[in-house]
Amino acid sequence: MMKIINVLLTSLLLIGTLPLEVDNSKKMNLYDIKINSLDGTPINLKAYKGQFILFVNVASECGFTNQYDGLQRLYDNYKGKLMVIGVPCNQFGQQETGSNQQIKSFCEENYGVSFIMSEKIDVKGKNQHPLYQWLTDKNLNGVKTTSVKWNFQKYIVGKQGEFIDYFYSLTRPTSSKITKLIK
Repeated sequence: MMKIINVLLTSLLLIGTLPLEVDNSKKMNLYDIKINSLDGTPINLKAYKGQFILFVNVASECGFTNQYDGLQRLYDNYKGKLMVIGVPCNQFGQQETGSNQQIKSFCEENYGVSFIMSEKIDVKGKNQHPLYQWLTDKNLNGVKTTSVKWNFQKYIVGKQGEFIDYFYSLTRPTSSKITKLIK
């Protein structure tokens, strides 16, 4: 019986129906992904090569919105080593209904946000932005498949554009889970 199972598993591996490895032919380079800032200008992700990048899907009317304070503190504390990019999204509880200008004003006036804020995008579903396709698909990032569960989920990328890890909304931006990766 075990011999039959081993033969079957080997056959499945050979014909490619048992995906145990990453398909490197699909792997994308983070720095080639195009995304705009809130004001519509392109964000050149290549400009942050040599720094960590923390991508966070954000929303202005969420119970986690106060994490903007921690994100700004993290950005200030690790400036030059880390770029924080806030990514507005309205897919979770319709908690980011504002226009790009309204989002920008809200973040600056209420939290003093000076890190980069991207245009509002979809982070999941059929209209998922290529950035979040890369962040959530092992075949594209080469490391891990994830799903975005709620606002303020955090994804950290290394100095050479490599996917490192992600953290759910409950993880504070200044948590040692995140800061130990940057030090």
